Amino acid sequence: MFKFVLKRIGISLMILFFASFLVYGLTVHSGDPLADLREQNDANRQNRIDQRVAQMRLNDPWIVRYGDWLRGILGCVRLQCDFGENRSGQDVNALLANAAESTIRLVLLATILGILVGVFFGVMAAIRQYSGFDYSVTFIAFVFYSLPAFVFAVLLKEFGAIRFNNWLAEPAFNTVFIVLVAGIFAVFVQAIIAGPMKNRIISGAVAFAAAAAVFVILDVTDWVDNPIAGLWMPITTGIAAAVMFTALLSSITNRRAIFSALGSAGAMVLLVVIFAERLEQPTWTFLIVLLLAGVALAVVISQVFGGYAKRSITWASIWTVVSVGFAVLVDYLARNWSDYVELVRGRPISTIGSMSPNFRGADDFWLSLLDTSTHLILPTLSLTLMSVASYTRYTRSSMLEVLGQDYVRTARAKGLPEHTVMTRHAFRNALLPITTIVAFDFASLIGGAVITEKVFGWKGMGELFETGLRNVDPDPVMAFFIVTGGIAVLMNMLADIMYAYIDPRIRR
Repeated sequence: MFKFVLKRIGISLMILFFASFLVYGLTVHSGDPLADLREQNDANRQNRIDQRVAQMRLNDPWIVRYGDWLRGILGCVRLQCDFGENRSGQDVNALLANAAESTIRLVLLATILGILVGVFFGVMAAIRQYSGFDYSVTFIAFVFYSLPAFVFAVLLKEFGAIRFNNWLAEPAFNTVFIVLVAGIFAVFVQAIIAGPMKNRIISGAVAFAAAAAVFVILDVTDWVDNPIAGLWMPITTGIAAAVMFTALLSSITNRRAIFSALGSAGAMVLLVVIFAERLEQPTWTFLIVLLLAGVALAVVISQVFGGYAKRSITWASIWTVVSVGFAVLVDYLARNWSDYVELVRGRPISTIGSMSPNFRGADDFWLSLLDTSTHLILPTLSLTLMSVASYTRYTRSSMLEVLGQDYVRTARAKGLPEHTVMTRHAFRNALLPITTIVAFDFASLIGGAVITEKVFGWKGMGELFETGLRNVDPDPVMAFFIVTGGIAVLMNMLADIMYAYIDPRIRR
């Protein structure tokens, strides 16, 4: 495996070298870097032209300039990367650091959400093949997959920000809206539930009543303007997560499993209570340490009280703790929501930029996190839904292929529970082609983020690339190329390693 990884690294570096040579050559021949100065009529024009020629070394052959750029990149081996300077003399290293942080934050979140949602819907569509749910998911996936990124981003700005902010001025849920949304949720739930029609009708009715009740409570309590926060949120989430992950990863009839998951949730809630004062103004380091402490307690509880099948019980407990940790984040954000809305003058969902200019709550951890999160919503949603479409289609196809294999029929013939057949036998083998897609999708999302960032006014990798290409300035363009190309190589390497983890046969 080690030799294989080294061989792949060597091949990838060769590909990056030849690709960088091609991209550099295409960039320097894509236009005239002095075009904007030639069109000016001021007396200082020739002096400015001479300064730019000297700054960009336009009198040198482009191959010589490429060689100097390559020597600067090779300095990364000594952790001293030099991406050069743009035509204004600014250090591309500093520009790249700011741009990459903004874009990778956006793309990483979109990738994680796309995988979770897309894989879930793909698996459910495969299990409910040729059902109404399957047809609906497939249709929606094709719509999002075919919709141009800029069109979808513009629609999100109009309906997800402008009109939604207008509604937030006087939020109210009318009867038609409640019935419509609750009805859609009921259809979704009954489509997922397996079994006879009677069970599906009951499940749909319960889902409709629950969704309608939630909207009525939100309307009566004015929750949108003043979210009701408190310890009930992580407690409720912990109970729900314990039941769900125990049912998915172990068995709901296993008392030791359900008690271990509930105990882990209780331990995490206890940590939150103990450090409640520290959570008023935490740091990311403290939050990560707190979550790791909860995970450690979950592992101990599962190993001591889990009984048999400790591995699956441990994972169920860990995911329960992670769910409680996420609920704590949501709880504290809800506590600060009203203050944040007041600071942004009643329009919390932003349509431009990655942060509010001159934001007065920048020194407050939760207000700053709210500002960052609300700016992430629309561009992340734009990228996520396009990823969800591809993950859903590929997961459905992969699951259907695996479900027809002999070992799945054998597992069912042995009398294994259906959830065990799906999670341990079918889903794990269906992950192999999906792993490849994830590797390519992460790098392609960075390229697709160029359009999304343009629509939402983000100062990220997209702007760096676009500005460099428009100015016929190769160094910023090459910085974009090295980051995206390097990530593509890294993700493919991780995909190979994940293959060995998912399929033990590859390790041999």
